[in-house]
Amino acid sequence: MCRENNLVREYPHSMLSQLFQSVDERDAGRFAGFLSEDCTFVFANQPPVSGRGAVREAVAAFFASVAGLSHTVTDFWEVPGGLVCHGTVTYTRRDGSTLSVPFANILKLRDGLIYDYRIFADISELYRQV
Repeated sequence: MCRENNLVREYPHSMLSQLFQSVDERDAGRFAGFLSEDCTFVFANQPPVSGRGAVREAVAAFFASVAGLSHTVTDFWEVPGGLVCHGTVTYTRRDGSTLSVPFANILKLRDGLIYDYRIFADISELYRQV
């Protein structure tokens, strides 16, 4: 695996690289383009969000709540009907401080689009005042 701009560039699906790029650039519209119309999205311990438009709005609101974020993917596995990946995400808070936490994502795919997107990460310290 080679690393460039904190992303693993040799994925079993080129979609994975583009997906994380859209997230790290905080582009909710581009991110939503990877999702099926009937998708389900679960981020950490938040309630599930259903539907591409609703996910786009939820993700845009999250992106607006932080000054930035950057993913380093260290492992990925292609499984029947999906992908699993693991790494570290670094969030930049509005005050300029950062928080780095491990994450794991489970992506279920249908017709080249994600219909079930689950993010496992402990972001309980993200909005804590430093």
